[in-house]
Order: sequence, then structure tokens, then C-alpha cells
Amino acid sequence: MTLNLRMTVALCVAMSLCALLVVPGNFSGLGGDARFTLAVFALATCAWIATPIDDTYIALGAGLALTVTGVISSDTLFGTLGDSTVWLLICAFVLAAAVSRTGLAGRAAVFLVGGARTVRQLTHLTTAALVVTAFAVPATSGRAALALPVFLALAKALSDRKRLVVMLALLFPTVILLSAVATLIGAGAHLITVSVLWEATGDRIGFTEWLLLGLPLAVVSSHLAAEAVLLTTTRRADRRGPVHITAEQIQQHSDRPVTGPWSQAESRCALLLATVVVLWCAEPLHRVPPAVVALIGAVVASSPALGTVRLKDALKTVPWSLLLFMAATMAMGVALADSGAAKWLVSGLPGGVSPAVFLIVVIVVSTAAHLVLQSRSARSSVLVPLVVAAAVGAGVNPVAAALASTAAAGFCHTLPASAKPVTLFAEIPGTPTYTPRDLLRLSAVLAPLTAALVLLFAVAVWPLLGVPLTR
Repeated sequence: MTLNLRMTVALCVAMSLCALLVVPGNFSGLGGDARFTLAVFALATCAWIATPIDDTYIALGAGLALTVTGVISSDTLFGTLGDSTVWLLICAFVLAAAVSRTGLAGRAAVFLVGGARTVRQLTHLTTAALVVTAFAVPATSGRAALALPVFLALAKALSDRKRLVVMLALLFPTVILLSAVATLIGAGAHLITVSVLWEATGDRIGFTEWLLLGLPLAVVSSHLAAEAVLLTTTRRADRRGPVHITAEQIQQHSDRPVTGPWSQAESRCALLLATVVVLWCAEPLHRVPPAVVALIGAVVASSPALGTVRLKDALKTVPWSLLLFMAATMAMGVALADSGAAKWLVSGLPGGVSPAVFLIVVIVVSTAAHLVLQSRSARSSVLVPLVVAAAVGAGVNPVAAALASTAAAGFCHTLPASAKPVTLFAEIPGTPTYTPRDLLRLSAVLAPLTAALVLLFAVAVWPLLGVPLTR
């Protein structure tokens, strides 16, 4: 289906639904604010799916429409930008900029990858290194940009083994996307999920709680995905030969030293990052909010005496468009919950569905949603409010349902345009990389694997960690 046809069909569907919703008398039991909210929500969703208009522009337009008509107040719209989760992400990007300036990423690559002697060791050491970056760099696109020079160094060292280079090209974005669930700052979608849960149910998931629930899933899914990538892109003969990656080969793609004594800036930055992460994890003990810890770290990282980056330069790395998108979609979530629109929207679902069946449907829909909504944040903005509202009616713990939906939505590997990291590593001039056929082959294995793994964690693991499937 061509883009123009998709746009026409989607807009026709959205306009038809909007007309039905706003006409008095239709949809009995649905108030005027709820009808208008559903109309705006449907139109925004169709615009995200079928038009080339920027996602943030659409979200801001939807938030503005809800504010002007009085569905939500202006304080609600603008207050979302001051939410603590938004500040957490801003400060995390400042910290990431400080880390990038020091060259710590190159040293970490030498430390981990340099010890590999077999192809499988290289694959899993690389996977472990990429999982760790979820604590240092927020958002998957930032981690992909940071990891690209490391991949180029590995590709050059293995230039005579093309299949291994293609395997690594596919491994990097795969692990980056699946390991994002390890931390609250791993993706903007996580912050949207936390905000929706807070507004709809009053349940607040902090950095430590998310880490406890998400890190085990991230580690297991990343290493299983690494095996899937290895087996679907290489042959047995490719995996037999030894590998040896030297520090000199990685140094060629780094403008900072990756060996030798650490500089004062590197030592200070590493100590600061470790301190911030430890304080995030120890939140239940000291009760200092993660956003405040991150702000302290950002101020130190950009200070004239102790910092490694100027605040002005660090703020240039912050994805302000993403933050505005998050704020606007948070406002949409508030409107859906407060107007009763979300509750009404899921009230027509068949009753008597068991919690396990409900969860399976949520995970399957969330796994496949990237085929329609390419933005991970947009997927959470659309799915999580509906999942939370439906979970309450189905007797399912909304926290478990929202986490499962968000984790399953982390799979977005089917097409080169499904996620920014996949796009970035699919287009590297002068370096062998994967094709759409390689992605489809991997997705045929990885989609059911990750969906089953999320279901397993939601049913068997998360209840042991304090998040039962039912309430």
C-alpha cells in the first residue's frame, strides 16, 4: 500500500470515527469530554501511523486541542514538562555527554571485547558491554551512536570474515533495543508508562523498582537474542575460527586514548557515574528522588572545576523534541483517564477472560505494534493507557500489564525503518551490513522468543519480585 493511500484510508477512518463520537446521542454513557478526547486520540493515532508529519507536532496539536476545549487545564499540559521523569532524562543526557567526552566507552570496549578468543565469546562479551551502556546513556538512539565507532573497529578487525561483520552489525541494534528495559532511562517509552500508571492508578515505579524488574529480563533476552543473531546469520564454519581484537584496532576509531593511565577527567567521570548509579539503586535507603540525584550529577559533570563538559554543550545533546512529545502524550493520557474515555473504550471487551489470556493478548499486540507505529514512545502513548484501563476490568494488576506491554514493545526488528538503531546500522557506507531479508529471518525467531520471555517473567518472575499478576 502506497503512502498516499495509507494516509487517505487512515484519515478517512479517523474522521468517520470523530464524526460519530462528537454527534450528541451516539455512544450513550459517554460524556462530551470523553467523546472529544477519543476523537482527538483516534485522529492523533492515525496521523502517527499514516502521515509523514513529525510525531511531536502531532502530539502537541492533540494536547493543545484538549487544552483549548477545556478537557484538561493548561496547568496539566504545561505541568507535564516539569514532571520529575522528564528532568531525570534531561540530566541523564548531560551525564551521558560527560561520559562521551572522556572516552570511557573505548576503554570499556577494550576491557570487555579484547578478551574474546572465539566468535561466541565475542558475541556475548559484546552483548554484556551493550547491556551495561543502558546505565550510562539514555535512549536507544544515543546508545547506538555511542556504539557505532566500536562496531566499526570490530568490523575492520574482522574485514576478511564478512559473515561475522554482518552478524555484529545486526547484534548491536538488537541488543541495544532489547536491553533498554533494564533501566527507567533506557527509553522515553518507559517514562510515559510510569506517568500513565501514576495518573491512572496512583502506583509509582521508581528507578530501583524498574531496575529490579527490568534488568533480569534485559540480561536474559539480550543473551538469548545474541544466540539467535549468531545462529541465523552465520554458519558453523564461520563460528569455528578464532578471533583476536586488539586495543590498537579499537584506537583507530577513537579520538581518545583507550589504553594506558587514566586521565584525571576519566577518573572523575567514572567515579561520578558510579556514584550516581549507586545512589539511584539505593533510593529506598536514602529517599532522595532519582531526578534530584541526576540533577546533582549533571551539575557536577558540567561544573568548571570538576566537570568534563560545558553545560551549554551538554544541553545540545538533549532530545528536546522527545521531551516535548513525552509531555504532550502524558497530557493525552491524563485526558483519557480523567474523562473516562479509556475506561469506556475497554468496557466493551468480552468479560470472563482469564488474566493469562489477557496478558497474552497484550503482549502479542504490543510485540506487533511496531509494524504500525514506528515510534516506541508513540506505541506506549497509545497502548499503555488502554492496557491499564482494561487490566483493571479484567482483574489483572495494571502494573504487571503495563510493564509487559512496554517490554514487549521493545521488539522492533522486523524492518530497517522499525527503529532508529536498526536504521543506523543498516546504512554504513563501506562496511558489510544486514539486509531486510536478514531482519525478517531474525524476526521470525526473535518475535515469538521475546514475547514468550516477557510472558514468563510476568507470570513467574515478577510476582516473586513484588509485582503479582492479579490483585
